[in-house]
Amino acid sequence: MAKTAFLFAGQGAQAVGMGRGMCEQSAAAKALFERASHALGYDLAAVCFEGPADRLNTTVVSQPAIFVTSLAAIEWLRQQEPELIDQCQGTAGLSLGEYTALAFAGAFGFDEGLALVSLRGQAMQAASEAVPSGMLAILTLDLPAVEAICAEAQAHGLIRVANYLCPGNTVVSGEAAAIEAAEALAKARGATAVRLSVAGAFHTPLMAPARAQLQSKLEQTTINPPRLPVWSNVDAAPHTDPQPIRDLLIRQVTEPVRWESIIRGMLADGFDRFVEVGPGRVLAGLLKRIDRKVEVRNVNALDR
Repeated sequence: MAKTAFLFAGQGAQAVGMGRGMCEQSAAAKALFERASHALGYDLAAVCFEGPADRLNTTVVSQPAIFVTSLAAIEWLRQQEPELIDQCQGTAGLSLGEYTALAFAGAFGFDEGLALVSLRGQAMQAASEAVPSGMLAILTLDLPAVEAICAEAQAHGLIRVANYLCPGNTVVSGEAAAIEAAEALAKARGATAVRLSVAGAFHTPLMAPARAQLQSKLEQTTINPPRLPVWSNVDAAPHTDPQPIRDLLIRQVTEPVRWESIIRGMLADGFDRFVEVGPGRVLAGLLKRIDRKVEVRNVNALDR
């Protein structure tokens, strides 16, 4: 039998219309949106289903929106294929998606997770507004070349590798002038460089104010041993002990996402079937760049 892992989408996967079909087919999925709307103080379903896109794409809204939509997809799947959920033996999520993975694995409840990601979105938005900054995906270059670009662009401001996604896809994050310099340097080397639609320099020291706020909230939140190992973005290792999970979530705000290492670790651990849950197909695409032969399917909240 295949060894199955669930992967949960991160910020950037959101799109207007996500979750609508699932809520039409699953009362449990619809109930999650209703609970979230009550807790957040606005109609989350309306923003997800109808937009406007500008509001959905803000960090403050997109983080709880993706968290709720992804867990609504789990409820839809629980109704359609409960045996697939029972077969899951490990889980991970990209950046924000790690919170969804932890909620899915039972480390904390839906309401506690929603409160965490809501605060996370607010704190990261505020930190982003304090310093003009951004993120840039550099495609086709290997990691040493990207690191060399960062070293040269550092003369213009803080810049770091923020996301190690897959071969030929690395995201850098930093101050606006440094990002502009890195974009020019990457293009001069023949690479494709794409600015990401995010508020600021996530997963760098520029997020230190957000880290402090989230640390305070996490220290007040009960974290239970998850029923499944949850792989951390920070150290690319599986965890079931609540205290390391808490510490790693705090560090995650200012440290890089090691997604490629997570996937390679899962493959080495015998996982051979992956299920991407949430809006979009970003993670499936990254997975195929790491191992073309691995089995992957989507429970895509945009299709249903």
